[in-house]
Parts: sequence; C-alpha cells; structure tokens
Amino acid sequence: MFFSCMSLNLIVTGTMHRLFQSVPQMDLKIRKMGLNTNSSQFTLEGKPFCILGGSIHYFRVPRPYWRDRLMKMVACGINTLTTYVPWSLHQPEKDVFNFHMQLDLEAYISLAAELGLWVILCPGPYISADMDLGGLPSWLLRDENMRLRTMHPGFIQAVNTYFDKLIPKVVPLQFNKGGPIIAVQIENEYGSFAKDQRYMLFIKEALQSRGIREVFLTSDKSNSFKSGGVDGGTCQSDTSDSSCTGFQPVKPSFVMEYWTGWYDTWGDLHHVLAPEVRNILRNGMSVNLYMFHGGSSFGFMSGADPDPSYKALVSSYDYDAPLSEAGGYTAKYHLLRDLFSQFKRKLTFSMKYRYSKGHNLPDIPKLRHSDTYETAIMFQYLSLWDALSFAENPFTSSKPVNMENLPVNNGNGQSYGYTLYETNITSGGMLHSGDHVRDRAMVFVDRKYIGLLKRQILELAEERTLSFLVENCGRAHQGKDLDKQRKGLVGDILFNDIPLRGFTIYSLDMKLNFIERFAPWKNLPESSSFPGFFMGRLFVYSYPSDTFVKLPGWGKGVVFINSLNLGRYWSLGPQQSLYLPGPFLHSGMNQVKLLTDSLLSISQTGCKK
Repeated sequence: MFFSCMSLNLIVTGTMHRLFQSVPQMDLKIRKMGLNTNSSQFTLEGKPFCILGGSIHYFRVPRPYWRDRLMKMVACGINTLTTYVPWSLHQPEKDVFNFHMQLDLEAYISLAAELGLWVILCPGPYISADMDLGGLPSWLLRDENMRLRTMHPGFIQAVNTYFDKLIPKVVPLQFNKGGPIIAVQIENEYGSFAKDQRYMLFIKEALQSRGIREVFLTSDKSNSFKSGGVDGGTCQSDTSDSSCTGFQPVKPSFVMEYWTGWYDTWGDLHHVLAPEVRNILRNGMSVNLYMFHGGSSFGFMSGADPDPSYKALVSSYDYDAPLSEAGGYTAKYHLLRDLFSQFKRKLTFSMKYRYSKGHNLPDIPKLRHSDTYETAIMFQYLSLWDALSFAENPFTSSKPVNMENLPVNNGNGQSYGYTLYETNITSGGMLHSGDHVRDRAMVFVDRKYIGLLKRQILELAEERTLSFLVENCGRAHQGKDLDKQRKGLVGDILFNDIPLRGFTIYSLDMKLNFIERFAPWKNLPESSSFPGFFMGRLFVYSYPSDTFVKLPGWGKGVVFINSLNLGRYWSLGPQQSLYLPGPFLHSGMNQVKLLTDSLLSISQTGCKK
C-alpha cells in the first residue's frame, strides 16, 4: 500500500525516437562577398538579404533530434540558425575539453548547412543563455580575485586557452570557406555589464587572430550600444525592441533577440508571451527569434535570477517558444509560418531580398503517434547517510570552504549539486547563517532533520553532530555580481554569535560515477528518512518514445533515468513534470533513480493507503 504512493507517472507526448543520421561533408568551395553591413540593409553574395533567424541550442536538444528540430525550423520559413556555445560544457575542467557526441558543434553546424540554413555563431566566452554562471565554467571562481568579463589576467589566460581549442573548429565552417557561418557575435549584451572598456576589443581581436573573417555583431539593448559596441565595422543589434528603427542610420536594423517567451523560476507562474513580429518585417528589419525552440536544461544547467531577490530557474527551457520543449507545434509556430510564408511570397515577387530557393515553404514534418507508459514503482532505497560511503573521501577544514575551492575533480573544485558540511556542538543555542548559505541548507542534528537555513535563525539544543546539506540551486546567469556566485557555505556560520569551526566536508556533485556506485540497495522501509535515494524500474515494451515524468506527492529533488540527470523537480512549481526524450530510454527495462528531500502528505498524492 505504501508502494502505490512512491510512484512516477510518465505520459507520452508523441515524438518517436529517431536514430541519429550522419551528416555528410559539405562542399567547401571558396566564396566571396559574404554578409555585408555597409548600407541600411544586409546583402549576401552582393544581393539584398533579410535575416529571418531563430535560436536553437544544440546542448539543450538530444543529438538524435537535431535534424527534426532544424527541419521544423526550415518548414516555418526561418533561413538562419543562431546558436550559443557554452564554455562551461565544452571545458568542464581546466585540462579537459569536450566537443564530442552531444557537444559536437561542428556536426551541428554542418547539419544546418545540409538543410539550407545560414548560421550566426555566438562563441562567448560569456553567453548568458539563462545558464549557470552565464555559461562560464565555475572553476574560474577558484581565483579569489577573479573579475569575470574583464582584462583580469587569470580570466584572459583562460579565454585564450579555450579559444585556442574552439575557434579552429569553426574557422573552416565560415561563409568565405564554403560553410554556413555568415556572422559571429562578440560576447553577449556587454553594454549592461561594461566593467572594462578594453575587454570587447580584446575579444574581437582574439577571434580575428584565430581566423574569424565574417561580419562581427554585438547584441545589446538600444540604450546600451555605446557601452557594449566595438569600433571597426561591427553591426550592433538590438535584443528586444521591435520599434528600434534608425538606431544605426548607416547599418542594417537587426533585432538579435526578439523574445518569443521567457524563462520560468521556481515559485512563479509560467510565462506566456504573444510576440508581434509583423511590425519588425514591415519596418524592413531583420530578426532572430529567441527562442525558436528552447528545449531542456538537463542536469544542473539552469541559472538563476539575482535581482531583485535570488530565484532559481526551472529545468524546462520551453520558453513558450514556437516549438514546445518536446518539439511539438504550437499555435505560435503556425502563426509565424503563415506570416513568413506571406513575407516570402511578397519578397520573391518584388525581388527585394534574397530569401531562399523556391516559392513555397516545405511541408512541416509529421509528428509520431502518442503512447502511455505504466507507472514506475520505486521499491529500493538508500539514505543520504548510507550514500556517503560512495562519495569521494571527505575533506577536513577548520573553516567552511565553498564548492568551487574544494580539493576535488582534479583540482577544479565542485561545480554543481550538493555539499555536506558536518561539525560538532557542545551545547544548545542559536544558529545564524550570516547570509553565507548558497543557496539552500537543510540542517540536521545527529542526522535528523530540524529545518532549513537561509537567512533565518534556528534554535538548537544539547551536544550534537550538526550537519548542513547545502544545495547549489544555480548560479546567476547575468548581473554585475557574477564574480560573487560561489556556492556552498561561502563564509562563517555563527552559533551563539561565535563562528563554527572544525568541519568535515563531503562533495556530492551527483555525477554518474557517484550514482552508479550505489550497492547494495535496501528494500524500501515503511518509514524513510530524508534526504534519500529511491530506485525503481520502468519497462518499455516497444520502441522508446518521448514522455514526461510526473512526480505527484514528491517534494524536491533530482531525477535520473538510466543514470542520466534529467534535472530538478519541486512541488513548488510551476514546472510539474520533466521532459524525458525517447533516446534516453531503452527498449525493455529502464532504471529510475530519485534524490528527494521529502514527501508531501499522502492526502496530496491522490494515493490510498
């Protein structure tokens, strides 16, 4: 009777798993006359050109679905793909680079070319993209004097090392070498940050010196162009204002980030926007839809809003975009397709712009049938305290040490997940965080939960072992305080106004090599302690399909399917389910694991005893 409440509901949405198709090599012929910005209108190959762009991030879409999403983009009338490049994913450690499988940027750009899309590349180093630390790797913060997005020597050295690996991969894919890249954006919205006037010129020269020859763009709101622009022929583009005509009299008007929706934060309502693109086109402007398809911030990719108060972003990056999180067509998609179709016919007739081959948009790709999976029953359990034996050896320190400066991961510190701090107290008293908890600490006395510690005060009694399980809920993705985004306990915790000392610290980053080591599991007890790990199985009878994981009755935690981290869940909402792509499942038995810190009351689960 207890098992029926410890379940997950999976509801199929309809897109069947499609095997990855290899990308053929492009014909890299030498071209001349790429994208030109020397008049009030773009030209490409010497002919007038209107950019109808859309953003899809390859790192937020399962690689087997890249083709599907880009084909749907082409069918909507989009002619240019825009994508950011996340430094934090491509260089997770100082000496580790990853450009393979899901992060194969070259394959993604080549696929776009195969499907007839031009590409605007945004290599950063800072990209925002509503990611943890704006896409910057957390190991940069090990330098206590780090000043991100400036000419600080440690940051510049790291950027140069990263660009030495990244840029040679995309240089052959430029327009002038026969590839699809027609423009490259320098950094992202630096005008709203603007801490170092020399920095943007450095990034431009760093790209040029490594072989980037296409048009450079900078993207800022119209009131920040002066602070975020770069001299020397770049084209500045606005981030949101559809009425920004005339902001660059001798340059084309381009809305680089026209927001089709917005991201969601935990505890707020889901955002829904109705963008009006028609006026942009009527004004003769180019546009890039951010996002055309948002996808998912799998794992711990999501960032956080720092102002006016800290709010973590949800795992879904649906963004109320024209294509839904699972790649489905929305009403917004069909309205845009109709608008772009009319726009294309008008421009083809007038020969004013070079748009694309042919006079009609291709048919939209068909969606597959829907299906439903049975409830996955959780039947095995491991408490957090039992799981500590599978973590790296704990580290002892007199004072608290933040995540980034822990001596783990080959000297790169801890990027994501949880950190456990334990110490001893010899009497009762008052506990005060001093605003040093980042971002949420569950407090335990003798490993029994007593409450949450953020900025409030907790009262403790008697001699006990005191534990703080601190969760990194996501670093801010924007704002002036990027340098201050260290996580864990970032300073002293006061007990009776005296700083606690003598800590044993466990790094619990929830990586694959930690989760897979759990053995043996225990049978599910009638009364479980929290936090804890739960394991169950899901059987897929046929070819795996996309689905969503629903968690009625569960509190807050993380979902792992076949040891892949889907992301965070929280009963607080607004997100009430996690997208589970078909490629993440196997035909037959699939393993489901949850990390959870609590269950809601049984009356809220809809289950019966």
